[in-house]
Amino acid sequence: MSTGKPLAGKRWYRLIPVVFITYSFAYLDRANFGFAAAGGMADDLNITPGILSLLGSLFFLGYFFFQIPGAHYAASKSAKKLIFWSLILWGGLAMATGLIKNVTLLIVIRFALGIVESAVMPALLILLSQWFTRGERSRANTFLILGNPATLLWMSILSGYLVDAAGWRGMFVMEGLPAVVWAFYWWKKIDNKPREAQWLTAGEKQALEDRLEAEQQHIRPIRNYAAAFRSRTVVLLSLQYALWSIGVYGFVMWLPSIIKAAPDMGIVETGWLAAVPYILAIPGMLVVAYFSDMRLNRKGYVWPFLLLGALAFYGSYLIGPGHFWTSFVLLVIAGGAMYAPYGPFFAVITEVLPRNVAGVSMALINSMGALGSFIGSYIVGYLNGVTGKFGPSYMFMAGALLLSAVLTIVAVKPGAGATESSGCAKYPS
Repeated sequence: MSTGKPLAGKRWYRLIPVVFITYSFAYLDRANFGFAAAGGMADDLNITPGILSLLGSLFFLGYFFFQIPGAHYAASKSAKKLIFWSLILWGGLAMATGLIKNVTLLIVIRFALGIVESAVMPALLILLSQWFTRGERSRANTFLILGNPATLLWMSILSGYLVDAAGWRGMFVMEGLPAVVWAFYWWKKIDNKPREAQWLTAGEKQALEDRLEAEQQHIRPIRNYAAAFRSRTVVLLSLQYALWSIGVYGFVMWLPSIIKAAPDMGIVETGWLAAVPYILAIPGMLVVAYFSDMRLNRKGYVWPFLLLGALAFYGSYLIGPGHFWTSFVLLVIAGGAMYAPYGPFFAVITEVLPRNVAGVSMALINSMGALGSFIGSYIVGYLNGVTGKFGPSYMFMAGALLLSAVLTIVAVKPGAGATESSGCAKYPS
């Protein structure tokens, strides 16, 4: 249990809202492609189903290749500066998507958008690890990642109306501009480390940095990046996250198209229904993060939810296309279950790896997630287009999530983040 001076509570309301909104803008400008695809972009640009699947997934290919260099810069130089320029560039590229006239430019922009956004997630996780302790980290990570389902919630509704009112081009332009404006607010409010923050007293800075440094003493040293990348935990978690991301992004990218295919379903109605899974995801993430931090148990708050998501997708497959509403309820459960364990998962990495390699190891794991996202969004879109049915893609996502749940059990040792039998944490929090 923690025994030192109380840490400054102002960190939560100073940093977390800014981090949350920043990641929300990143997610907005990558995920609204699904609404453009359902809202007439393919017809306007004469895009075939195969090319549409490629475009939906191409973002993640750029995202995959440039994670590690960006995370290294964030860890060794400045996460603040990296994200400032990323906000400006990805907002600009998102707006440019609404102005293109041919598929070639769209291919270039989607790949470039992935490159620009590639380091944002690991950079934000690195930033939070420099501000929040072990006993706080699952909740801090969850508030960051809540930008994902929370954005999908309001974006699904807003994008449906924007496509209906201004077309898919107007949607891209209007949803890309806020990121550029927000970059300057980010620069004003964020500091890389506690020692740089003028809004903390000298005593508050020292207490926080002493606590964070003390936590590092309980982690076995790892000499360099190469040694970290060869570690069993990093290899298995990379594969686990790739499989998890197959399910998540196959779901996120193509849910609007799945819903839109239902009889008498307009784009506005599609937007409202596409938001429902994220209504479940948000409280699920908060509750799971709270109990994971309270018990300092990570593994037990990850794999059961991935298994539940796999079972829900399999249930949708068994029900078949003739029972839309029952299948939709199971898709809502699958979406909520896939999102719930993000906070505990990313807390694992900073608790089993030392600070000198944790950030870039997170980037490697996240880049493998991007590769899984590429595979998931492409294959799900391909299966939907080729078969004209959604059952095969449900089975594909169910299998990926089942394997991810198994790998979680294998990868994370029982002692990682676990509690003593007395209920007190093994490490200071």
